[in-house]
Amino acid sequence: MNSLIYFKIRYCKPTKCNYISMSTSEPKQKHPKGLYFVFATAMSERFSYYGMRAIFTLYLINALLMDKELASTIYGNYTGLVYLTPLIGGYVADRYLGMRRSILWGAILMIFGQLFMFTSALYYQNGEISRWLMYTGLASLIFGNGFFKPNITTIVGSLYEKGDKRLDSAYIIFYMGVNVGAFIAPLLCGFFGDTSNPADFKYGFLVAAIGMMFSLILFVGWKNKFLIGPKGGN
Repeated sequence: MNSLIYFKIRYCKPTKCNYISMSTSEPKQKHPKGLYFVFATAMSERFSYYGMRAIFTLYLINALLMDKELASTIYGNYTGLVYLTPLIGGYVADRYLGMRRSILWGAILMIFGQLFMFTSALYYQNGEISRWLMYTGLASLIFGNGFFKPNITTIVGSLYEKGDKRLDSAYIIFYMGVNVGAFIAPLLCGFFGDTSNPADFKYGFLVAAIGMMFSLILFVGWKNKFLIGPKGGN
């Protein structure tokens, strides 16, 4: 849609002044389709991440029968490392893998992490095996997040030329997707996993795994079509 800008030019004669009304139009540029592709990919990944987090502590206490202090320690260490590993993931992407391959391997690691959590919940009655499966899943999720999160955010900036005024609104749209995923995740994963039966936690983790699989399928299937730079390059 074009926005019209009106202005007047005044010219004067000795006896009176006349006004000439003129108008021009300034096209309003749309965001590239790649932004909405990244929106959907990040929304699915955040759905997976926050869905697992929503039931994780409950799983530790109600299924693995940990005391609250130990469960809180594990949860705190997990969330802390999730915010630390993007520093490593960003460095590896810059020096070795590149953004796209980092996102790809990050997504794969997180899928394996969620499936390990699902398997842990599947065998929750076997405490020793279940705990080792859980720790393996957490490690996969931590490193997968480190590769995925910083690079999917950077991808947004790569869709625009330097100084493009649309970039601020692009990041607002991107984080809307993140927030939508974070809002829906506890509702769905909690509905399937947080019941009165400890055996049902596996379904919550499975829903989180499906969300991550959807994110990976989106990225692999359509990245070359939608992730096009401002000058037409991939």
